[in-house]
Amino acid sequence: MNLLNKNDFWQFACALYAKPGQQQTLLALQNQQGKNVNLCLLLLYLDSLKLSINAEQLSTLIASISEFDTQVLKPLRAARRYLKANQESISDYEKIRQELLNAELKLEKQQQQILIDTANKFTFILTAKPENFNLYKKSSYLNQLYCFKL
Repeated sequence: MNLLNKNDFWQFACALYAKPGQQQTLLALQNQQGKNVNLCLLLLYLDSLKLSINAEQLSTLIASISEFDTQVLKPLRAARRYLKANQESISDYEKIRQELLNAELKLEKQQQQILIDTANKFTFILTAKPENFNLYKKSSYLNQLYCFKL
């Protein structure tokens, strides 16, 4: 039985990301600490459901999205940054930017599907106060493992 639903997760992620300050916080974790925003959102989602995972499961989640991040999302973000820095010389920059943003959003949703598919193979522990997000945020070993796989 699949406990987690991709649509429920997507709705949770969109609602959380839209809250004041959340986007900046999550992007700072991504840009300054190498954390994955979708993984952060999944861990916060699990926290909200009172479901706890362990360090091994967290490593499995990281590994499940590593190649997708490396081969798909990071190059797309780099292209978007390059175009932004050179927008004066790019004809139809705004149209291209919007198309890239739309593609990135679809790919982010795909990465969330990968995370949900992976997490649905886990046995969760029901906990009054899970610390999934903090486990990821504080773990330098897991951060190093994630960075080495990229």
